[in-house]
Amino acid sequence: MPKVALVTGGNRGIGLGITRRLLTDGYAVAILATRDEPTELLDELRGAGPDGAPAQVLYVQGSVAELADHDRYVTAALEAWGRIDLLVNNAGVAPSVRADLLEAGAESFDRVLGINLRGPYFLTQRVANAMIAQRDASGEDLSANESPVGTIVNVSSISATTVSTNRGEYCVSKAGVSMGTQLFAARLAPEGIVVYEVRPGVIATDMTAGVTEKYDKLLADGLAPNPRWGRPSDVAGAVAILASGQTPYSTGEVFHVDGGMHIPRL
Repeated sequence: MPKVALVTGGNRGIGLGITRRLLTDGYAVAILATRDEPTELLDELRGAGPDGAPAQVLYVQGSVAELADHDRYVTAALEAWGRIDLLVNNAGVAPSVRADLLEAGAESFDRVLGINLRGPYFLTQRVANAMIAQRDASGEDLSANESPVGTIVNVSSISATTVSTNRGEYCVSKAGVSMGTQLFAARLAPEGIVVYEVRPGVIATDMTAGVTEKYDKLLADGLAPNPRWGRPSDVAGAVAILASGQTPYSTGEVFHVDGGMHIPRL
């Protein structure tokens, strides 16, 4: 039985990059996404296992903002494979309209916080309880086992610490994800579950397509020491490292995927 990963928003952008990498690494992957089931994409992904072998992919249509969808999602994965080893809280949205901090409305704030922060907070709670239950049901003596019982990776953003005054709700949501990572890391460490934050910088996806010219110029002017756009595969590589079990004595860590953008420079 392969290890099982849940990837929210795993059908596009950064999430799709993560899904592809995990399938290549031999995981079975359950995707939660709001769009209609992408039949052609799923057919492609089911041929994307290690060395092109068949892969197991489950698609659940729903929103991370809806707690009822969390239960359907987790239940579907458990019914399909009987276990969950990895949760990647990736799904997120930007404000529909970038508005100045003094003009932005409550509706946009509630939408962004509901999807980017409230959703992963309670999905993490749901999945962590499932991981603890499967640990208890295993009957194994895990007291001397140094391997994590489960891994949770939160995909945040450089915006967790970098201010954009025309999308304040997004920055606040990602700062909240960062604190949520610390909270769950502290609470779940005694349960054998490790929690990490992956913090992307400027990544080429459909979310950033509308500001390509802006970031082309900023990168050319030295925004990051590595002066290129990041790719979904860059973020996926970080997730794969953290999910590998190679860092069992680390939790609550932030893994930057930003070309060095976070480094203070004179």
